[in-house]
Amino acid sequence: MNKAELIDKIAGDAEISKKQAAAALDSFTEAIAKTLKKGDKVTLVGFGTFSVSKRAARTGRNPQTGATIKIKAKKVAKFKAGATLSSKV
Repeated sequence: MNKAELIDKIAGDAEISKKQAAAALDSFTEAIAKTLKKGDKVTLVGFGTFSVSKRAARTGRNPQTGATIKIKAKKVAKFKAGATLSSKV
């Protein structure tokens, strides 16, 4: 399912326009992104938890040349599915 299909589904289920559904979805994703950027986590009971994890610096290999390269440390977004979501899948 892509974003457009999700917007169609939300609009149909909530009986709202596609424009309103798109605005709601954009607001949802923006709120999660802002919260994660602050370093906090977002927990939706039954659905899951969005959090930020630190990935340590490491060495890797360039697949074309085989040369060793250094990969910088960075923060990455993580999602852990909740029990209710896991049981439905």
